[in-house]
Amino acid sequence: MAAEDLKVSYLSKDEIICPVCETAFQREELLSGGGRLIAGAITDELHRLYEPSARYGDVYPLAYQSTVCPECWYASMEKDFSLLPPSARDQVTRNQHKRKFDISRLFPDLDFFQSRGLVSGAAAQYLTVVCYDYFPRGVAPTIKQGIASLRASWLFEELDKKFPGQHYDWLSTLFKKKARFFYIEALNREQAGLESIGDAKNLGPDTDKNFGYEGVLYLSALLSYRYGPVTDSAHRISYLGNAKRTIAKMFGLGKSSKSKPGPLLEHARNIYDRINQELNESDD
Repeated sequence: MAAEDLKVSYLSKDEIICPVCETAFQREELLSGGGRLIAGAITDELHRLYEPSARYGDVYPLAYQSTVCPECWYASMEKDFSLLPPSARDQVTRNQHKRKFDISRLFPDLDFFQSRGLVSGAAAQYLTVVCYDYFPRGVAPTIKQGIASLRASWLFEELDKKFPGQHYDWLSTLFKKKARFFYIEALNREQAGLESIGDAKNLGPDTDKNFGYEGVLYLSALLSYRYGPVTDSAHRISYLGNAKRTIAKMFGLGKSSKSKPGPLLEHARNIYDRINQELNESDD
């Protein structure tokens, strides 16, 4: 079989100009037809799993989601790439060396001029988390950092499966803890009127289904339960209580609308029950 027939991606015809260093490049896009993607289950973290294809092997859609300048390593989600404010460009330029140095400690031979793979896909999500620090609140950078952190954690999980013993499992957990911080911070910022989660439009967190604001509420509770601090019992009781109230709020929304996705509410009920068990509480 010709190598052309086994391609899982292609370079877009439209040329992209990096708003930071003005490098021109073509974005790599995933080819999804022809049996390349065999969808499996959705995890309780709302992550879509894919079965390996007999023809194409493992394909990781998340690896292609972030746009990265191959020269200066500025990165963002695709639709935000050109929206970097001119006032932030000098800062992004000054921090180029740090971005490259930090990632080179994990992946010393990384080259974004080459075809995207699992390693460069994980690195791209890492860079996306970092670079949303430079964006204004109108693009909802905080929740996007949370989504990119989750996506990075899932790709590091896949790396751990392929290369066990290389500490990718530790990195996966680290990014899930980062995701927890960003999800809670996004909700806090919205409540304070500082940033609107709705400005993100598609809240994923994966690529095939938008679980919307209810997904944000659910994940903030799940991540708090699973990856929040455990050493201070009083602190844990406090934030688990907050997580429980968040889930209860979600159930209230579910009762008033038939449009809420059923599987999400099932996952929410499970985590709600687990939090109740840890707090030794019940709804009776």
